[in-house]
Amino acid sequence: MSFQGYLKTIKEKTGKGPADFRQLAEGKGFTKDGELKAETKAGDITNWLKNDFELGHGHAMAIYALLKGIKNEDSE
Repeated sequence: MSFQGYLKTIKEKTGKGPADFRQLAEGKGFTKDGELKAETKAGDITNWLKNDFELGHGHAMAIYALLKGIKNEDSE
């Protein structure tokens, strides 16, 4: 599945897009000023997304990649 495919599926399932998840991550204390905190691990993000949004591991990792800056909304 392409990165865009992951984002589309996440939006369909949760009703939330990348900007929403960035805002939610900030509220959870995983990021500060839009940057992932050094102490925040991939497992912290994936566990949150699996528990709160019932996302699978791959979809949760896509959001982690966004938050970490590995990918952005335009990545394929």
